[in-house]
Amino acid sequence: MGPDAALSKSTLSSICQAVRTEYDAWRERDLSGVTLDCLFIDASPFRMHPNAPAEPVLAAWGIDTGGRPVLIGLEAAGSQSHDAWAGFLQGLLDRGLTPPLLVISDGGSALISACEPVLGRSPRQRCLIHQCRNVTSKASRHDLEQVKKEFWENFDTSELSIPPGQRLVETVQRRTDAFAAKWEKIYPAALKPLLADRSPLTASLRFPAEHHKRIRHSSFIQRTSGKTRRRVKAIGRFPGETSCVSLAFAVPSRTATGWHGFTTTPTGPRQLERIRRDLLHPTETEVIHLAPPARVSLTKAASHQPHGTPRRAFYTAPRTRPARCVRAGHGYRSTPWPWCQR
Repeated sequence: MGPDAALSKSTLSSICQAVRTEYDAWRERDLSGVTLDCLFIDASPFRMHPNAPAEPVLAAWGIDTGGRPVLIGLEAAGSQSHDAWAGFLQGLLDRGLTPPLLVISDGGSALISACEPVLGRSPRQRCLIHQCRNVTSKASRHDLEQVKKEFWENFDTSELSIPPGQRLVETVQRRTDAFAAKWEKIYPAALKPLLADRSPLTASLRFPAEHHKRIRHSSFIQRTSGKTRRRVKAIGRFPGETSCVSLAFAVPSRTATGWHGFTTTPTGPRQLERIRRDLLHPTETEVIHLAPPARVSLTKAASHQPHGTPRRAFYTAPRTRPARCVRAGHGYRSTPWPWCQR
């Protein structure tokens, strides 16, 4: 530490222990009181084990109904496998987290396959920054800037006077088809993944227009993890997994206190509430079970009539449905419709 150090070893040790205690309580907290509009999922690599390459720390950030960012979960993993992601997401639901209105993630196959059974009711937005990198990485340097420019122009809805919804989604998808048709012959390898997974690229367009540019990518997590990496750049590697995740929790949880979150218009909350009702609480169709008709025998019914009493006749008015017979257990029973009686 040296004589010029601002903090002594004992002070630093006390601070680290306090952070770990705070993190242990945070990772076990109940999430039933957290209601999210959006959930950002991504992973950031850190070196935390001796003689091992960088390993991912799985992270989940959310935007609650008030537009405020909330750190939901952190967990160290050996790789970004299906089992690692599925266990991480299921742990959040087991602690009471309600499925969000929208999940924003990259296009990793393991992450997608883990989201489907756990967060299947929530639509998924493919991170456009990751998708743009996939497209431009296969373009030549001569066309790189033009391809990148046209890619982002496809998803720029600021000049469109179309409200969020299916019509806006279809408009942007037509733009994407035109973009792919222009460049597919020159760079078929670059455009193939774009067309194969097109629908998740426009899931965010059903949400309020003022949120579109902030919920179409997951770089929200990369920016926060970048602050953690800058603070450990001098040491190169964490002493262990606990210290890595504790610092990954401490840095963003403290810097997030000054964030303003999402801004919205007066119509935004109503749009989000309608999406929440339609996606997560759909109206169930009530099924009415009708009781079977009573079994009446004509012979038995006729025996109770007084002697000489004429049997009741059913009058069928012109151009009306006639009375019909319903099979009973011991014969036939004449059952007229109400509008046929007189």
